Amino acid sequence: MSDPAGLRPLFSPESVAVVGASRDPDAVGHRILVGLLRSGFQGPVYPVNPRARQVASVKAYPSVKEIGESVELAVVAVPAHGIPEVVEDCGEAGVKALVVISAGFAETGEEGRKRQDELVRMVRDRGMRMLGPNCLGALYTHPEVRLNASFAPVLPPRGCVSLCSQSGALGIAVLSLARELCLGLRSFASVGNQADVAGDDLLEYWGEEDRENDVLLFYLESFKNPRRFGELARRICGWKPVVVVKGGRTEAGERAAGSHTAAVGGEEKAVEAFFRQTGLIRAETLQDMFGMARAIAEQPLPRGRRFAVVTNAGGPGILCADGLEAGGLTVSALEEGTRHNLEEFLPEEASTANPVDMIASAGPEEYWKSLQTVLAADEVDGVVVIHTPVGVVEPEKVEEAILGAVAEARLRNDTAGQKPVYASVIGGEEEVYLLCDSSGHEREDPDRRRPGLSVPAFPFPEEIGRVAGRLVAYQEWKERERDHFPTFRDQDVEGVRNICRRALEERGEGWLTVEEARELLQRAGIPVARGGVAPTADEAAEVAADLGFPVAVKLASTEITHKTEMDAVKLGLETADEVRTAFREIRERLEEDDREDAMEGVLVQPHLHGAAEILLGMHQDPVFGPVLAFGLGGVHVEILEDVTFGVVPLCRRDAREMIHRIRGFRLLEGYRGHPAADLDALEDALLRLSTLADQVKELEELDLNPVFALEPGEGCRVVDARIRVRIWADDENESGNGSENESPKEPENESTNESANGRRST
Repeated sequence: MSDPAGLRPLFSPESVAVVGASRDPDAVGHRILVGLLRSGFQGPVYPVNPRARQVASVKAYPSVKEIGESVELAVVAVPAHGIPEVVEDCGEAGVKALVVISAGFAETGEEGRKRQDELVRMVRDRGMRMLGPNCLGALYTHPEVRLNASFAPVLPPRGCVSLCSQSGALGIAVLSLARELCLGLRSFASVGNQADVAGDDLLEYWGEEDRENDVLLFYLESFKNPRRFGELARRICGWKPVVVVKGGRTEAGERAAGSHTAAVGGEEKAVEAFFRQTGLIRAETLQDMFGMARAIAEQPLPRGRRFAVVTNAGGPGILCADGLEAGGLTVSALEEGTRHNLEEFLPEEASTANPVDMIASAGPEEYWKSLQTVLAADEVDGVVVIHTPVGVVEPEKVEEAILGAVAEARLRNDTAGQKPVYASVIGGEEEVYLLCDSSGHEREDPDRRRPGLSVPAFPFPEEIGRVAGRLVAYQEWKERERDHFPTFRDQDVEGVRNICRRALEERGEGWLTVEEARELLQRAGIPVARGGVAPTADEAAEVAADLGFPVAVKLASTEITHKTEMDAVKLGLETADEVRTAFREIRERLEEDDREDAMEGVLVQPHLHGAAEILLGMHQDPVFGPVLAFGLGGVHVEILEDVTFGVVPLCRRDAREMIHRIRGFRLLEGYRGHPAADLDALEDALLRLSTLADQVKELEELDLNPVFALEPGEGCRVVDARIRVRIWADDENESGNGSENESPKEPENESTNESANGRRST
C-alpha cells in the first residue's frame, strides 16, 4: 500500500512545471500556466515548451530536465502519444508527482487502456504519484501555497471542505457552484480515470494526513477499490463527515438469476448497504451534497430526530414539515410549557403548535424570542427557521435577529447551544445561501475563512428534510458501538474450499448437489436440519424411520428452484408408506414435464413447523464482491421482497441491523401468538456466512431458504440450500483480502457420517 504522505506534492508542491505550456491563449496548457500565476502560487512556476523561449512572459524550457532546479509537481497537457517521453523526462529530473490532464487513454477503448496501463507502469517504476489521466487537475487554497494546477479559471473561496470529482467537466461546474454558494474549499482534485491516485487515496490523505479538513465531498461514478474505500471510511467517518454522490450504474451483465438472493438483489441495494455500514453520508444530488457540506461546516450535527419549524408563513412551514417527515425526522406537537412561553409574546392569531406559525407580521423580535424558546425546549433536537419577505419588515433585520438568537444560545454553552439551526429564505430579491454575522466575511468577499457565526440557508424548505435526515443518521452511526468483526475457529474454511473445487473439477461452474451443499454448511458451522438425501423410495422410508415421524420430503435437485410449484414438497408424513408414496408422486410429476433427469432423489427431514421462515443469501456483486441478504423466507421473499442487504465483511452491528431493518421484524420478536425467534442464532449465522464468503472466493451464489428460526435458545436450522460455485483463478487472494478472520480449524461439534449403503445422513 502506498504512503498517503506521497500525495503531498500534488497539493502542496514547492515548485511546479507546466509541460505543454502553449502560447495559444485558448490552449489548455496556456490556461493552466496562467491559472497558476493568477492564483498567486507561492513557489516557482516553469513553463515547458521546446518551441518557445517565453510563455506568458515567463522563461520557458525545452524539457523538465533542462530546468536545472528541483521540480516537485509537473502538470502535463500534451497529446497522449507524447506522454511516455514526458514521464521519462520527469523521472530523470526527480519529479515527485504528475497531474496528467491529457485524454486518450482508458476512456477511449481497449487501445487506450493499454496505453494507460503502460503509463501507470512507467510512473510507478519511477516512484511518482499521478492524478489522472483525463482529469481537470488539482487545487489547494492554503495561503502559503495557493495552487491552481488545473484549467479552472479561478481559485474557489478558501475554507475547510475538500472535494473530489471523477468528472472533469462536472468539476468546473462544481467549483463555480462552490463560489456561488459561499462554500469555502481547502482542496480539490479531479481524479479522471483513477489510473493511479483514486478516491480511496484521497480519502486517506484528506482524512488522516491533511487534518484541517472539516468535511470531505466526493462525486464518484465508480469505486476503484471499494473494499479499501469502505475500510478507510469506517475509520475516518468516526470523526470526520464524508459525503458522497454516487453517479452511474454498473452493468452486471444479462444472466438469469438462479437464486432468490440474486433475483431481489442489485447494484443499487449493494451501494445502499455499503454507505450504511461504513458511515458514508449519501447525497442523491450535487445540490444535496453542497447543502450537507454547508450544514456540517456551519452547525452542530443533530443529536436526535425531533425537529421544530419556526415560520412567518403557513404554506412553507407545512412543506418543510412534510420534507422533514419524509427524511425520517419527526415534527411532533410542542409540549404545553413551550407553547405557553410562545403564547406570551406571539399574537392570538399565531399557531404555537409545530410548525410555529408567527404569521406574516412577525418581525425581528418575534423571530428572536421564538427561536430562543424553541431551542431551549427539551423536546426539540433541531430547528428550521423560515422567512418569507412580505414587505412588512426589512429582511436584513430578520436575518440579524435569527443570527443573534442562535449566537446567544451558543454563548450559553448549554444543550440549546448544541442544537443545529437551518434557515430558508423564500422569495427575496436575491437567493441567500448563508446568513452571516458581522464578524464573518461579507458576501462580496467570500475568499477567506469565516471567523463568525453562520447559518446555512436553503432556497426551498423541503430540501432541509433530505439534508437533516442524512445527518441525523450519520450522527446515530457515530454513536453506536465500535465495529467488531468476529472470528469462528470452528469454521473449516479449507474443507469448504475443497468441496467447491472438487465440484468445479468434476462438473465445472454450477450448482452443488444437495449433499454437497449440506456438507459445506456443516463445515461452515451453519446449522442444518437433520436428515439425508435418498435416491430411492425405500431408502427415503429408511431415513424417515431413523429420524422419527412426522417428516417432510422434498425434491433434491440442482436445477429446479421452485419446488412447491412442481408439487415436489410433501409435509407432515406420518408413515413409511406415505414417504414411499411421496417419492413416487414427486418422480411422476417430473416425468410429466420430461424432467426426471433433474431429480437427485429426495431430501428427508423432520417436519418442523411453527417457526418463522427466514431467507439467508449471498451473491457476488460485480463492484462490491459478496453481498449478503436477510429477510422473511418461503414465498414471502418473492411476494413481499422484505429483504435487507449487507456488504461483506459484516461486523456484529451490521448483522444485527440487517435483522432489525426488515419490515417483518415484529414477527421475529413474537407477535399475536407467533413465537419469538432466536435472534442471536440468526445473527451468528449471518456472521458465519460473511466470514465464509469473504474467504472462499469460489462461492458465487448461496440461497438458504427457508431457514427455520426456532424459539430463543433453540437456534435455527437450514431446511433448504442452493449453492452455486465459480472458478476463481486468483490464488494469492484465496484466503480473503484483508479479512481479520483467523485460520479455521475442523468443526468441533458438527459431523457428517456416511452409512453403509452410501446414503448420507446427519
